[in-house]
Amino acid sequence: MSAALDAFIAGLAATSPLEAASVILGIAYSVLAVRRSRWCWVSGGISSAILVYLFARARLPMQSALQMFYVAMSAYGFRSWVRHEKEADSVVTTWPIPAHLVAWLVILALSAVSSRWLAEETGAAWPFLDSVTTWASLVATWLVVRMKLENWLYWIAIDLVLTYLCAAQQLPFVGLLYATYLGISVVGFVAWLKTYRRQARSG
Repeated sequence: MSAALDAFIAGLAATSPLEAASVILGIAYSVLAVRRSRWCWVSGGISSAILVYLFARARLPMQSALQMFYVAMSAYGFRSWVRHEKEADSVVTTWPIPAHLVAWLVILALSAVSSRWLAEETGAAWPFLDSVTTWASLVATWLVVRMKLENWLYWIAIDLVLTYLCAAQQLPFVGLLYATYLGISVVGFVAWLKTYRRQARSG
């Protein structure tokens, strides 16, 4: 236990200012998203922009490209939420079940292809789970932009898997971060569900 704690403290001490800033801004994004504040996209966009550089420097081009997508979605999300606020239409809605089924069929199909490539070309430890969480994250981000209630259920599943993967790969600090995201996602779902039900009653 002491060795694990020492390793965790050493990991914290080795964290660069840029990495720490990205983590703080990433958590701020989640908290602001729960409150449906458009500024979540600014915080998330800056966090992802930092990660674009960090992942590129670490020679992780796929992760760097994923963060570029997040930066673009942050700009789109901010613009979309500002428009909703101006139109007094900042409401939480749901996605039809058939749409979710189609989305997951696509996610699983893409994951089957990308996980095979990862296994053959990179020797990844968890190619399928890594792929599923990546593709599902893209869908979840789009659901956040559209203010769909179910986005939080996607993030709960994603963060749960990523917390496990980080623990399995002996990355306790990163695992703790995803565990934090997991808790925020649960709070987000409960908060948005209350808003959705209140809007349904008033509508």
